[in-house]
Amino acid sequence: MSVLNETHDPALQSWVTSANQAETDFPVQNLPFGVFRPRGSDTAFRGGVAIGDRIVDLAALQAAGLYDGQAAQALQACTDTCLNRFMAMGPKAWSALRLALSRSLRSGSAHEAAIRACLLPQAEAEYALPAQIGDYTDFYTSIHHATNIGRLFRPDNPLMPNYRWVPIGYHGRSSSLNISGSDFKRPQGQIKLPDAEQPVFGPCKRLDYELEVGIFIGTGNAQGQPVPMEQAEAHVFGLCILNDWSARDIQAWEYQPLGPFLSKNFASTLSPWIVTLEALAPYRSAWSRPAGDPQPLAYLDSEQNRSQGGFDLQLEVLLETAQMRKQGQAPFRLALSNFDHSYWTVAQMVAHHTVNGCNLQPGDFLGSGTMSGPQPGSEGALIERTKGGKEPVVLANGETRTFLEDGDRIIMRAWCQGDKARRIGLGEVSSTVLPAA
Repeated sequence: MSVLNETHDPALQSWVTSANQAETDFPVQNLPFGVFRPRGSDTAFRGGVAIGDRIVDLAALQAAGLYDGQAAQALQACTDTCLNRFMAMGPKAWSALRLALSRSLRSGSAHEAAIRACLLPQAEAEYALPAQIGDYTDFYTSIHHATNIGRLFRPDNPLMPNYRWVPIGYHGRSSSLNISGSDFKRPQGQIKLPDAEQPVFGPCKRLDYELEVGIFIGTGNAQGQPVPMEQAEAHVFGLCILNDWSARDIQAWEYQPLGPFLSKNFASTLSPWIVTLEALAPYRSAWSRPAGDPQPLAYLDSEQNRSQGGFDLQLEVLLETAQMRKQGQAPFRLALSNFDHSYWTVAQMVAHHTVNGCNLQPGDFLGSGTMSGPQPGSEGALIERTKGGKEPVVLANGETRTFLEDGDRIIMRAWCQGDKARRIGLGEVSSTVLPAA
């Protein structure tokens, strides 16, 4: 588990002026990793680090020859078209490069002139998935979301009996994971209305978003070798934002007995920057179980997890309709939640995923599941907010929504903020719904 060090000092300033603004997601205390290239170019994608409104081109930095030792080795791995090789190097290499970058980007650094030549405005970049994602598992870790969904179908018994014992997850489709800005066509499939004798084929009419936290695996584990709780976070490279789009009417017809299929595999959208667990260290929080709930089995428990297994990470969903865009109106906030509402922690997800001998690999991806909170307005999906489509949301411009319409753009943001540390943001993820093919 990451501990505080010199890179977290809230007094640190950067010679990149935009990194010193109070509202930036990317101060010198953050330094998230991604993959980019100049917009419109045919050059290869390569690793980059966000600082203020700029990107440090890590391939150009490597060519400058400023670093040595472990930081230089880690930097060389970031010149690939994806970050898998860097992820596989482990926490010591990740931390060594982050420390070197922190010192180079601080005010007064002797490296300022050399690194200025390696900067690109984020507005002039295009992004790719930061890793080759071999496998994707989506969890179901918000008890508030699980309860809200359960009430729609089982009002008297919303939670399944295994929920408080097992971190529930299912195997997702990695090929349809896309980077922020990747718009997608409304999915089609079989839909059966409750009073119909047979299903029909057509476009989804109950399209929904899901507000999730994405978790990138760094170092893997050998097949047959479970990862214990005490070591679980050493296998996690960092976090991003995930919108796991869902076709609720297709899902209702197909999900029994084996779970979601076409209702989930058409598109999921990720934010481009991965914030390392080390950068999030000032915002770790204690984790506990509510009184009366069963305590986790031994393989899902540790003192370390109880003392700081959580993350005080705020999560926001905004909707921009086609009409809002045309009239220049600001997006409407649909939800504000927090990753601290998670019933299961990141470490518990990793430990449970591997306890049967499953081997995770560098670049594998986990979704937290929809992150809903306990209060009205913290629902992480429209199906919850609208009570299954029965209570439309009235937007600020008078439009209403029960589910998403063509032209709707969903924007998700995430950040940590407090009095004793600099704001650390994950950036944003956005995508627009296009008409069905």
